Amino acid sequence: MTITEANSGRRATDAAIQQQLAPSRLGQATAVEQSRAVAEVQAAIVVAQQCPRNPAQAGRAVWEACGQMALAERAFFRYPKGKDENGKPVYVNGPSVHLARELARCWGNIQYGISELRRDDGFGQSEMLAFAWDVQTNARASTTFIVPHRRDTKTGVKQLTDLRDVYENNANNGARRVREMIFAVMPVWLIEDAIEACHTTLKKGGGRPLAQRIADALRMFGELGVTEAQLESKLGQPSRDWTDQDAAQLSVIYRSIKRGEARKEDEFPAAAARVTAEEITGPKVTGPKPATEAARKRMNDLIGQIGLGPPEDIAALVQWITGTDGSQPLTIGQADNVTTLLADALEAAGGDTDKAAAEVWAQYKRMNPQAGDDGA
Repeated sequence: MTITEANSGRRATDAAIQQQLAPSRLGQATAVEQSRAVAEVQAAIVVAQQCPRNPAQAGRAVWEACGQMALAERAFFRYPKGKDENGKPVYVNGPSVHLARELARCWGNIQYGISELRRDDGFGQSEMLAFAWDVQTNARASTTFIVPHRRDTKTGVKQLTDLRDVYENNANNGARRVREMIFAVMPVWLIEDAIEACHTTLKKGGGRPLAQRIADALRMFGELGVTEAQLESKLGQPSRDWTDQDAAQLSVIYRSIKRGEARKEDEFPAAAARVTAEEITGPKVTGPKPATEAARKRMNDLIGQIGLGPPEDIAALVQWITGTDGSQPLTIGQADNVTTLLADALEAAGGDTDKAAAEVWAQYKRMNPQAGDDGA
């Protein structure tokens, strides 16, 4: 066999393989869809050029849309992302995909969407595309990203195998990307106006009085098992002092919890055990307070200065002055009584310690006739 014949045979084999791998025919529905997609894009560009948007009219449409509570309550998201150095959850806040889609509708001449380019069940991931295209200005933003078929749970990472779970996981991740793509082709001033309008609507509460909105918030959070004390701790003030902004913040938190963007346990952690004053200072003493070290020192210094005799005589003297039997520690008042009596005796003796001691023992013997001549 010549080289030419070998190459010819190899080309024939390659052609046969490619024919087997390629679709045998192009379906009519597929061909129609391809033609329709091309025509649709061309028509969108033509219409955008012939009917350009009116920025002032679009701005008014945004304010009108954001003035509705149905949109304002869905206009913001909130979810925890890690914790700070003190262990407290750090929250991410911002305008939601619902607001982004409404802005695209009001602004006009914008196409956006998400597509699943490829699903790999072997590796457990999907390759996704999110885009937004302003067909009037030809400004386009797009991003491709990988979505693992996994979900974080309280017990760890859960692998997703059910087709519906995979679809919902892809849709949730895709919504975040398409939101950013829409905002990327929208004018900044329009986004800021929409955010301000939604905040104003939330503050007004759809025309409901503030007291009614607070009562509704307490009721709704009560259905979730959140107490009024937890809400007051969250906002840092009692419910009677809540403002329109506080009620609006509670509304955003409640909606985020209901949509699964935030967890109740993260927003309202269980109250830590409170340290009581008794745990710090010890049990509260209901009776007389024991003598302090300073009170005992003043008494003992004066006893030593006067020289009242041996310890057993001094103990008998102190028991007589205080009216105790010596089985319990002296209280502050009892120690002060001993100190006062000795100080008065020393002062009456003109500072003569021997004379003061004799006077103290004389008083003791007059009150205790059974005591001997040598003190007690």
